[in-house]
Amino acid sequence: MSLTKLLVPTYTQMLKALSGWLEKAQEQLPEAEVASLLSARLAPDMFPLPTQIRFACVQAQEAVYRLQGEAFPASISALVDEGRNGGEKPGTFADAKARIEQTITLLKGLASDALDKDPNEPIAHELPNGMVLDLTAEQYARDWTLGQFYFHLMAAYAILRSKGVELGKADYIPHMFPYIRPDTIPNG
Repeated sequence: MSLTKLLVPTYTQMLKALSGWLEKAQEQLPEAEVASLLSARLAPDMFPLPTQIRFACVQAQEAVYRLQGEAFPASISALVDEGRNGGEKPGTFADAKARIEQTITLLKGLASDALDKDPNEPIAHELPNGMVLDLTAEQYARDWTLGQFYFHLMAAYAILRSKGVELGKADYIPHMFPYIRPDTIPNG
């Protein structure tokens, strides 16, 4: 499987699901509780919801540029800074949804083979603490970017659930509905 065919649909589907979770939160909770979600975290030493959303977007965006061998645009640094400061400056639900939509737009604009480099091409991935991971393009996609993306996505899901937003498996995988055989859908 090509890296483009693996990553782009995965990021797109799950970012759309994330946006749907935010919509459900706004529909289900009183306005004051929705506002309090912007400071909600799973544990005191974890980032809050706005950061989890931004960092999920960062993972998708970084992968696009890194796998194309391009320098990161300034917008990624801005998004990382927004995320790191999400506790003090959480922004709004509209801001979070805009970041998600910007990331989906980037993904939709890619050629069908945009990320398909040699899977064995070396990638040096430097972490914020200065450590460097020496990976192949395939390892980066499989072991780093997807794992990190899902970590932040699931942290956002767990925060929303822990604060009373009614989400379930169907909200997590709405992209799977077209694959259901009609004659196998339970009645009632």
